[in-house]
Amino acid sequence: MSGHSKWANIKNKKEKTDNQRGKIFTKIGREIAIAVKEGGGDPVNNSKLRDVIAKAKAANMPNDNITRSIKKAAGELGSINYESGSYEGYGPGGVAVIVEVLTDNRNRTAAEIRHLFDKYGNGMGNTGCVSYMFDRKGHIIIERSATIDEDELMMQAIEAGAEDFLAQDDCFEIFTAPSDFSAVREALESAGYAFISAETEMIPQNSVEITDPEGVEKIERMLEMFEDNDDVQEVFHNAILPEEEEED
Repeated sequence: MSGHSKWANIKNKKEKTDNQRGKIFTKIGREIAIAVKEGGGDPVNNSKLRDVIAKAKAANMPNDNITRSIKKAAGELGSINYESGSYEGYGPGGVAVIVEVLTDNRNRTAAEIRHLFDKYGNGMGNTGCVSYMFDRKGHIIIERSATIDEDELMMQAIEAGAEDFLAQDDCFEIFTAPSDFSAVREALESAGYAFISAETEMIPQNSVEITDPEGVEKIERMLEMFEDNDDVQEVFHNAILPEEEEED
């Protein structure tokens, strides 16, 4: 498993404008709403809400925004009707793409995602057409620093239930089974570690390296259009792009 492109994407996101950060916070707000609807507004008794709060903090979402989102969700449960969904297809160069959404209008969202696959990729496929190439894993990224002892972090992660630990040049990556993600994240959080990213993701089993400049541009444009869609929560793909490699 490699998290190089993921790490580069995170660094890029942290440099985005206020407007783009606002979109990210809005998307996380929807996840908070779903978590509150499913398990209540008290993080102590709602592990899914605790996970989303950790994701929000890793994205530098202010505590006031998080609190407001929880209160808003708790007060509007009757009117919240978001549905989760997943769409799969291919991008230029045979890149496999999975788009996960939260929407209040599944027909509208499906039409928009299909349109983007047709316009910027090689079409949307049936459910399962590319997801078999990915594994869902908990994925925690911690920035490397002089104050973190690699062996100690690895031992704590493995003891908490992590499946894999990777030491990269500028970060540490921890992978878990989805069912163990919350326990591992909370154990590391209690030990004082701060996360660059902490969430469950679709991790590609194999990657496709794209070196053709035109192909790179097309894929980046496609991913950008997906991420700009208000209903899209996450976009996963198996492309290795040159710019991302250079930033690692």
